[in-house]
Amino acid sequence: MPGNGSVLDRWLPFAYRSELIVIGIATHLGFNIVAAAAFRLAALSSSWITFLVWQVVGNLAGFVTVLALTVLLRYLPLSIAYPITTGLSVIGVQVIAASVLLHESLPLRVWLGTALIVSGILLVGGRI
Repeated sequence: MPGNGSVLDRWLPFAYRSELIVIGIATHLGFNIVAAAAFRLAALSSSWITFLVWQVVGNLAGFVTVLALTVLLRYLPLSIAYPITTGLSVIGVQVIAASVLLHESLPLRVWLGTALIVSGILLVGGRI
């Protein structure tokens, strides 16, 4: 948490901490999308080699998401960081991975659920 007197907290001005939060959220989101798409491609694979390659890609991307969340937890409480990253990941995977990259159709109920998730993120973040 900020203010615990660590060398990092004294070294980084507040503006840089804010940038680290944005970078951490973006990194978490981007690599979560990669991981989900890779696991879907692994599931659709017709050979063991392709399956294993996509599994490795997905797991490495998942590891980066864990690192990004860990960085975020240095500057945000768990009760804020986790819902925001999880909610944005659901939206990113639905819209970018499923719809754009994999061309899966998303019914209206999925879009309505996505709107509810966005509302929840705004509530958790104190924007509503």
